[in-house]
Amino acid sequence: HTAHQFPFLYCGYSHDAVVHALRQCGIRHIDTAKRYGCESLLQKAIKESGVKREDLWITTKLWHSDYGYENTKKFCLLKVIFFKQSSQAESSQNFFFLLLGVCRSIGVSNFLISHLERFLLKAFFCLFKVEYHPFQRPQELVDYCRSREIVFEGYCPLAKGEALTHPSIIQLAKKYGRTPAQICIRWSIQNGIVTIPKSTRAERIQENCKVRFGYALKNN
Repeated sequence: HTAHQFPFLYCGYSHDAVVHALRQCGIRHIDTAKRYGCESLLQKAIKESGVKREDLWITTKLWHSDYGYENTKKFCLLKVIFFKQSSQAESSQNFFFLLLGVCRSIGVSNFLISHLERFLLKAFFCLFKVEYHPFQRPQELVDYCRSREIVFEGYCPLAKGEALTHPSIIQLAKKYGRTPAQICIRWSIQNGIVTIPKSTRAERIQENCKVRFGYALKNN
């Protein structure tokens, strides 16, 4: 998890922040979605940054309103399907198989192990994405994915901001001379999780990238 592999998720959009992340911070993974309203804007930011498209890993997501074979083909590199309810996952299993001949890689998000077991009988997923931070650590899912060589990706590493004011995290931040955000991101990365914090501010992106400490935090 070196700096050039460190991914960011942009909910909301800042052109300058994306350019800064790519050009100054070495970011090479951008997580976006149609519902974020910024997919079409990324092309301009990527071009301005000077980073070659083939050097980027761009994740986008297919939303419920865009189901269908032809619509699916219009999306790009990685399709991560979000399902908040198990019933949606169960009713859509045939849809995944349409993706196999179109995308280089596919992934899922917010599934249960039972859903993964069902779909893995007929499809291969390279990535599983779920909320992951010090207050929500689904180790059973992590272990399951690792046993099947599925990359585990964690979003909301700051617990939607709640972690930034937690006494234990503040104490660690003071001890190591870092910010609470850096402590949380570093903790997630040290647990082997592909971690995607979000920010539209260049200074925060820079801060988030400075997590390659010269020591290791204990996983507790």
